[in-house]
Amino acid sequence: MPDPNGFLRYPRRVPARRPVPVRISDWREVYPPAGEELIREQATRCMDCGIPFCHSDTAGCPLGNRIPDWNDLVRTGNWDAAVESLHATNNFPEFTGRLCPAPCEAACVLGIGGGAPVTIKQVEVEIADAAAARGLTPCPSPTPSGRSVAVVGSGPAGLAAAQQLARAGHAVTVYERDDAPGGLLRYGIPDFKLEKRHIDARLAQLAAEGVVFRSGVDVGVDVTAAQLRAQHDAVLLACGALQGRETDTVGRQLRGVHQAMAHLVAANRVVAAAGAGRPALATLPDGTPIDAAGKHVVIIGGGDTAADCLGVAHRQGAAGVHQLDLYPRPPQARDEERDPWPTWPWILREYAAHEEGGERVFAVAVQEFVDDGTGAVRAVRIAEVTVEKRDGRRIVTTVPGTEQELPADLVLLAIGFEGTEEQPLLTQFGVTRNARGAIESRGDWQTEADGVFVAGDMHRGASLIVWAIAEGRAAAAAIHGYLGGVGTLPAPVHAASQPLAV
Repeated sequence: MPDPNGFLRYPRRVPARRPVPVRISDWREVYPPAGEELIREQATRCMDCGIPFCHSDTAGCPLGNRIPDWNDLVRTGNWDAAVESLHATNNFPEFTGRLCPAPCEAACVLGIGGGAPVTIKQVEVEIADAAAARGLTPCPSPTPSGRSVAVVGSGPAGLAAAQQLARAGHAVTVYERDDAPGGLLRYGIPDFKLEKRHIDARLAQLAAEGVVFRSGVDVGVDVTAAQLRAQHDAVLLACGALQGRETDTVGRQLRGVHQAMAHLVAANRVVAAAGAGRPALATLPDGTPIDAAGKHVVIIGGGDTAADCLGVAHRQGAAGVHQLDLYPRPPQARDEERDPWPTWPWILREYAAHEEGGERVFAVAVQEFVDDGTGAVRAVRIAEVTVEKRDGRRIVTTVPGTEQELPADLVLLAIGFEGTEEQPLLTQFGVTRNARGAIESRGDWQTEADGVFVAGDMHRGASLIVWAIAEGRAAAAAIHGYLGGVGTLPAPVHAASQPLAV
């Protein structure tokens, strides 16, 4: 039984981040490991509510993580059982514990009325790290089913599906167009949020369980869809939603104005090369430099990707950084009328990168990227704006007389994603993007092409890592059934599942 007074005896606490001057001099993770005493104390705050909204797929965690169960196991020091409980619903808790914005915490009953929710993410990551420290044990080899599945894409959705299917006895091959598996986890997320050793450890576990990885293979180019269909009994498309949203602002064509992901990928490749003892420069595929060192950087956008670019710019030695947000500064606490518990609240989110420097500017929009006379950006012209919604449309109005210029040698567009990229494999498989740039499926996760399934961001658009893993697991269950597999696999969400919204 949980401690009914734990939340009264212990306040919410998380480990202190590494000191700013130290952490911006390297690429290691911002948070040090938490001590066992702190984690057990925080787990004790969990009340094991009668109706635990934290693992509801509409309000909290779509994976259905048994959060009260493993909180109480940590409280009582039963770490082995906590690891087992955590992995029962989540293939990669070390990823979600580091990267997920934690809708589970927003839905925690202790958060009602402005209270302090349980530090669910921190407990989760410490359980996962405790398991990794002892070595990730591959599951015993199952009886081979004689059926084969191709997974295209090695992000969290593809990897989760691959592991589930391999553990059910199917032969699984993961195709990845980059030089190493991991998808956005490897080349989109900076090391100060997720050191790549965590990915490598899971890949080693999957390989030991029989998953075959083929990196540097661009499906639709290096191997055709017809060849893949001939070699495998089913195909899962899990290629993500990497098409960056564009802008038609004057001056977009200037040198030095880039999509945010181009900057993050280039920086990740430099860090990976340094870890392997190879020299490397942060450049685009065409060799264009995209390093923030010594530059005035302007980041357009207010979300996770923008904060990642901010942290990278600090570590690259930017001369100064401005982060621009179209919307007004959010409140510090939940507005119960606007976002009643347990919905996801619109509040000011302070990322570790904001503690490291830079200036956030709210309620502004870029009017022009200013040319230095040679075809390169030298500044951005901004103005204050008001934003309102009318009939479901966003109306942005410029406030007259508020224009100003900010110096800019490097501008990064972190304004969202428009779905999966147009690529040859879509035509070859006979699937099409919808108006949101996503690939639709039937209720069984199957696309308009028989035997071709879809999951993750490619299916639902850019979303949270927990949704990617949940969709990967659910799609794997559908594929297992399609192949005539024995028994059933867990399917935490439906193809049409959506989080609670107001």
